[in-house]
Amino acid sequence: MTWIRTISPQDAAPELQAAYEDARAGYPPEYGVRVTALAEVEDEGGAAGIVASHSLIPQALRHAFSTFAALMAPELPLTRRQQEMITTTVSALNRCFY
Repeated sequence: MTWIRTISPQDAAPELQAAYEDARAGYPPEYGVRVTALAEVEDEGGAAGIVASHSLIPQALRHAFSTFAALMAPELPLTRRQQEMITTTVSALNRCFY
């Protein structure tokens, strides 16, 4: 597995802290459900791996996850279930393990 240096929200400079907060604000409501596997990371002041992997470039983090929020907006014609089905299928076709 590739290792990428990351900066946790608790160690982040103000610009990165704001980018983390903006990313979290754009999460779909389903992401508010506490997942045991991620809870330990977040309890230690960390962030989910895919978000933290952008932490060295706060503007990239902000733009990447604002794009995600726009693509998953509830007012779009696809339901959340359909969006998840598409992303799961694409991940499976790409042999992505998560």
